[in-house]
Amino acid sequence: MLVVPAVLAAALLHASWNAVAHAIPDRRVGFFLLNAGISAVSLPLLPFVGVPAAEAWPFLLGSVVVHLCYNLLLLRSYQLGDFGQTYPLARGTAPLVVALVAATVVGQPLDAREVAGVLTVSAGLVVLVLGGGRFTASRAAVVAALTTGLAIATYTVLDGVGVRRADGVAAYVAWLFALQGPLIAGILGARRRGLVPASRRLLAPGLASGVVSVAAYGLVVWAQSRGRLATVASLREVSIVFGAVIGALFFHERFGAARVVGAVTVFTGVLVLAAA
Repeated sequence: MLVVPAVLAAALLHASWNAVAHAIPDRRVGFFLLNAGISAVSLPLLPFVGVPAAEAWPFLLGSVVVHLCYNLLLLRSYQLGDFGQTYPLARGTAPLVVALVAATVVGQPLDAREVAGVLTVSAGLVVLVLGGGRFTASRAAVVAALTTGLAIATYTVLDGVGVRRADGVAAYVAWLFALQGPLIAGILGARRRGLVPASRRLLAPGLASGVVSVAAYGLVVWAQSRGRLATVASLREVSIVFGAVIGALFFHERFGAARVVGAVTVFTGVLVLAAA
């Protein structure tokens, strides 16, 4: 089944663009360039991909709004707390929420093996959150990270339902990014004077992160059109493990025994989900 390798590839790409964004010291500049890159990739595609079916538009537009909230919340999380703790906390919240919503609202209940896989992945993510030592994030940072996780879960469900009604994955993905990229970049640019000039010297890595982001989430949406939402959401969060490895290799961040345990736990959950 191609869903599992597709989502794991998306997780690696997701960790890669986050690593590029992490290397940009000014978070607002990084987020602005990310969405500028998203716009540059997606807008030229619109004449070639067609228009999603009418039934998909309520979900697509809702996802655009939630993606806007997600970007602003994630930016706030990074400003309030340590990246190594707030990012895994935000990402680790989403799979459990998606599993609950998928089972109760979308009509995709999980069997015992899938429940075990989701819980194992989530447990591994918790270990990764605490793996760097004592948890030091403030209450405000924790609230921002958890709210970010709820936003992730919300757009995951919206896109998982919307793409199945769109009569074409490419059209759904292209329009989703073409709407959200300029909107978010415009809002960030308007909220801070001088943001555009400050972005010029970081243009290449910033725009590259946008290109990789489109590829990563495009694979996720494709997987959602064929797989179960809770499984895809859980597999996607393997990006945290990839991110920790990238951090250790390229940013000289401490990996440590606890994070090794967390990574092994996450991959155990992946194997359970892949066999489900």
